[in-house]
Amino acid sequence: MLKKVTSIFLAVLIASLAAFSMSSCGAGSDGDKTASLTKNIKDGSILHCFCWDFETITNSLEDIAAAGFSTIQTSPINECLKGENGGMQLYGDGKWYYHFQPTDYTIGNYQLGTRDQFKTMCEKADKLGVKVIVDVVPNHTTPTTDEINNNLLEAVGGIDNLYHKNNDKDISDYGNRLQCTTYKMGGLPDINTENKKFQDYFIKYLNDCITCGADGFRYDAAKHIGLPDDPTETKGVKNNFWNRVTSDIKDAKRIFNYGEVLQGDNDRIGDYIKTIGACAASSYGGTIRSAIIYNTLSADNISNLRVGDKEDCVTWVESHDNYINDGNWAQMDDKQVILGYAVLTARAKGTPLFFDRPYGNSVENQWGTMNYIGASGDQFYKNSYVKEVNFFRNAMVGEKEKLYNPDGDNSAVEICRGDKGAVIVNTSGKLKLNMDTDLKDGTYVDRVDGKTEYTVNGGKLSSEKAIPENTVVVLYNDGYVSRDKSAVVKISDDTTPAFSGESVEVKLESKDAANASYSINDGKKKSYKNGDKLTLTSKDMKKGAIKLELFGENDKGTATYMKYCFTNPEITFAGQGVKKGDSITFTKPSSWKDVVNVYIYFGDTQEMAWPGYEMTKESGNTYSYKIKEDWTKAYVIFNDGENQYPGQGEQGLDLKPNYNYAIP
Repeated sequence: MLKKVTSIFLAVLIASLAAFSMSSCGAGSDGDKTASLTKNIKDGSILHCFCWDFETITNSLEDIAAAGFSTIQTSPINECLKGENGGMQLYGDGKWYYHFQPTDYTIGNYQLGTRDQFKTMCEKADKLGVKVIVDVVPNHTTPTTDEINNNLLEAVGGIDNLYHKNNDKDISDYGNRLQCTTYKMGGLPDINTENKKFQDYFIKYLNDCITCGADGFRYDAAKHIGLPDDPTETKGVKNNFWNRVTSDIKDAKRIFNYGEVLQGDNDRIGDYIKTIGACAASSYGGTIRSAIIYNTLSADNISNLRVGDKEDCVTWVESHDNYINDGNWAQMDDKQVILGYAVLTARAKGTPLFFDRPYGNSVENQWGTMNYIGASGDQFYKNSYVKEVNFFRNAMVGEKEKLYNPDGDNSAVEICRGDKGAVIVNTSGKLKLNMDTDLKDGTYVDRVDGKTEYTVNGGKLSSEKAIPENTVVVLYNDGYVSRDKSAVVKISDDTTPAFSGESVEVKLESKDAANASYSINDGKKKSYKNGDKLTLTSKDMKKGAIKLELFGENDKGTATYMKYCFTNPEITFAGQGVKKGDSITFTKPSSWKDVVNVYIYFGDTQEMAWPGYEMTKESGNTYSYKIKEDWTKAYVIFNDGENQYPGQGEQGLDLKPNYNYAIP
């Protein structure tokens, strides 16, 4: 019964705003929608759909392809710890990192969706020419080990065989390879990845992912899994995990693998690249961030990938780790991230990954204005700079690179790809061009604004118009394909998906849309026009959130999508709330009387009159009570007629299902 709610907690996320105001949208293609995407993952660009669920990704795939991304990367899809009673906030009442706490290696979890939904997502991606990378977590399980699935325990020969012998020790020296690969990291139990039975079980999981349509894997915490010549804790045991997971899987030669090897003491990055196939270039990410923040795009400095003589690596301005853990969310705004991404993507070396930040994020707001797992993130992945450098990259496959600074100005850089194309990134001041270039002689139009002309004559690139600061210019003729504008469907920018009170008025917007519609909580789609308004109220709440989906198409039939989750910050999300038939218990102090009452309320709504209902004595000082009605949110107070907990005038405790309360 949702009548108990006086103000909403809402949730689930977005999917199709216009990028930031500079220039908004992705585009479909006139003909084959897959024609402008790359066949090989390493040649194109990857969109990290951080905490998007399978439904959101599926419905956003045409947006993703229209923005030039040839590949998407999911968050971990394995069965995982259902933390904090299933709360779905990215951070707060729920956590993004629970899907990095496996309880079993099977597809599907409460945050992202089911195996069937994953398979459906992969099938649609394949039709659009978009590849799928799955984030996998073989190094550790959840620290809540009593939640480990019995199927996993039986497969590996029991819990003692699941973990390394020194798993009770924290890593104190990351330069010590035995510690780094067998000790506990971040409080997470370290799996014995040398155990053949575990390898077999994990490979079965990888093969199921491939069967469903996965094209590659990102290996979390790869640095903490031993290489073939690393020391082992048991004599005679071989570190053959990497050899097996990259070769003893279906379609092994086709699968793209890369490892998360955060660089530092004795990280052996070159050896990991050689063994796995590719690794994330974390140090290079730091180089690019500094270059953008301090306007120092020295060609000599930013050309070095910081991974030795290797080029097989995934590059990024930021990953979810350094966005969250290193505080980059407060150091770079969206515009700066895009400038850095343009540098990475224009280059021939490395495979760029674009981390999609939470919807409504800012340098003051890490988790954004939605803060909800499952919905799509910020729509700046469809910004015109991102889109055009993606398609530039796709058209430049096989072309060598050369980087120039215009007349020694390190605040700007030109990345040339053979004599076919060039991208210019300017971070500071107006840039008047008369610079060296490898472009062949001719006239070029900036593919971002579609009108500014640039001339190449005798190895010099010039333009009558100066390039403004914080601008990306994309120049190429051969391989350019004109693309239609995508439709835009969104809520007005002054509406945040977190609100207070009984209801919220939502203004719906659309642009370049042949049709637009909305749906509430998977209900029937209803058409809307730009400027139409609707009111969401507490009666729309399902499982602590109101799910608002927006759908649109341009006049060529290319779809766009957004999923919002409306929540109320005044109400703490508690999974599915408390249901009729759930029980709670209370351990009373010995000084209290033997008759204990429970009083449940929320706002002006009460399940009972004070002092409440008498609880049932179980044993000792423990009393129980069975809930008589559904509650999305409620508070509870215990009393014996004279004493009460919490005290008089204090707010009650959050009502939680099957929970034992006691006075601390």
